[in-house]
Amino acid sequence: MKEFYFDCAATTRRKPLQVREAMINFYDHIGCSPGRGGYECSLDASRIVLNTRLSIGKLFNFSKTENIILTHNITYAMNMILRGLIKPGDHVVTTTMEHNAVIRPLNDLIKNNSIKVDYIKADARGYLSADAIKEAICENTKAVITTHASNVTGTVLPIEEIARVVEKTNAYYIVDGAQTAGSHFIDLSAIPIDVFAFTGHKGLYGPTGTGGFIIKDEAAKNMDALIQGGTGSISDRDFQPDFLPDKFESGTTNTIGIAGLGAGIDFILEEGINNIHKKKKELTEYFLKKLETMEDIIIYGPKDTDYQTSTISIGIKNADLGQISFMLDDDYNIMTRSGLHCAPYAHQTIGTFPEGTLRFSFDIFNTKEEIDYIINSLKKVI
Repeated sequence: MKEFYFDCAATTRRKPLQVREAMINFYDHIGCSPGRGGYECSLDASRIVLNTRLSIGKLFNFSKTENIILTHNITYAMNMILRGLIKPGDHVVTTTMEHNAVIRPLNDLIKNNSIKVDYIKADARGYLSADAIKEAICENTKAVITTHASNVTGTVLPIEEIARVVEKTNAYYIVDGAQTAGSHFIDLSAIPIDVFAFTGHKGLYGPTGTGGFIIKDEAAKNMDALIQGGTGSISDRDFQPDFLPDKFESGTTNTIGIAGLGAGIDFILEEGINNIHKKKKELTEYFLKKLETMEDIIIYGPKDTDYQTSTISIGIKNADLGQISFMLDDDYNIMTRSGLHCAPYAHQTIGTFPEGTLRFSFDIFNTKEEIDYIINSLKKVI
């Protein structure tokens, strides 16, 4: 029986064919560590890493390739950024729509390092304005951290407007781009974002275990390296290099994963990010219109695809959402996600805590016919 996968906000399951081919090619013909030898396969591995950085730079219109840092995922990236930049006594402004990859490190820093964090509450749609951020910034604010889009409601925040506000202060602006990288054009040469974090396994079509961040020079200079060790450079010194990317990249990289990530990003560049955005927007609009005809369905979030990714959270009156999700999978091979989606403050904000929501999230490989199948199956289950 055909499988219907609608959990792309967690991981895109269907990858472009070239992602698989790039990883097989690395395994079959290269298989070496980059930057660890002068022999050909090590040089080939280094070229793969460099080409992936170049593709990332092209996707985000960012020219300083060495400032593109590769990590295991965005959770590692956010921990490196927050723990490296924020010091005791600092003040941080963030939002109630953040993922636990932001909430948990910040709360740990509050407990251990005596920092202060102000959470700006979004409205019931998951939206907040740049003015709300502006009002919270004070003299000792070290950083403003926002998601670009919620993984619960799909709500897209106005990062360009927020960046203009933060630019006029002494704070750094850090953006969690997990839900938008690969589907929304983000011009880092035009938007004054100090650190932009991304993950590879969602909209960039890379494998799991890939991600990273793009960092401006001043932030990089003032950010401590969380992990230190071998870099393949200046090995005669017993301290971490202070130049990029080596300052933040210790140990052997996930080179086979980076090969797949580079191929996924090249697919986006070939398809055109605006075309990908348009396709996802069409699927989201189609699904929302179908849902609005169902009496028992509660739709959370903007319900407006100009301010929403292809992620839709719903509730169902008088129903256990975990049971609904199980039945959709067990009876109809429809894979969704129920619960709190690793973002408890977001659920408190939209009024779905502690039960959570039933979440559907689409990719360009989904179709309107699949959405029709979801709707018909959902009606039967309800």
